Amino acid sequence: MFESIDQFVAKHIALTEEETSFFHSLLKFRKVKKKSFLLQEGEVCDFEAFIVKGCTRTYYIDKEGYETILLFGVEGWWVSDIGSFSEQKPSMQFIETVEDCELLVIDYRSKSLLFEKIPAFERVFRLLVQRSLSVLQQRFYASVSQTAEERYRDFIERYPAVVQRIPQHQIARYIGVSPEFLSKVKSSMYRK
Repeated sequence: MFESIDQFVAKHIALTEEETSFFHSLLKFRKVKKKSFLLQEGEVCDFEAFIVKGCTRTYYIDKEGYETILLFGVEGWWVSDIGSFSEQKPSMQFIETVEDCELLVIDYRSKSLLFEKIPAFERVFRLLVQRSLSVLQQRFYASVSQTAEERYRDFIERYPAVVQRIPQHQIARYIGVSPEFLSKVKSSMYRK
């Protein structure tokens, strides 16, 4: 159960057996069915979850009821609302499972305890935050400078493991177009 998260951590820091056991003791294993909410708008996010198996999506709904998908998460990725979690304030996002998921979850209090007992973990989570920021900056740049076709191509190149696992209407919401427009984009691409 801990093999994939241990491999992830080992890429960033070395732990003793005792430290590894302590880390494991802070994690809670959760099995979550497809189309379940891990977080809903207005709730305080009290978790960071490592995805052992499955796929999630993080999105928000604007005042007009339009859904925008911010990101997808698959095996080996972490999912959370960083702002809500770190500031312990209500979230503006939804996190929902796209597939049945198996997660290793750490809550706010346990993460604080982890940093206190094993300060090297601050490096692991700092690198996660940096990676998240980089991904969001790339998404923002793409949204203002690329065509829908370029955004779709970029998505399938960056996330080939995700494309086959999620409905096309969710990909459309991720790249910022309607499902009908995405169909036209794909048709145009395949004719070229």
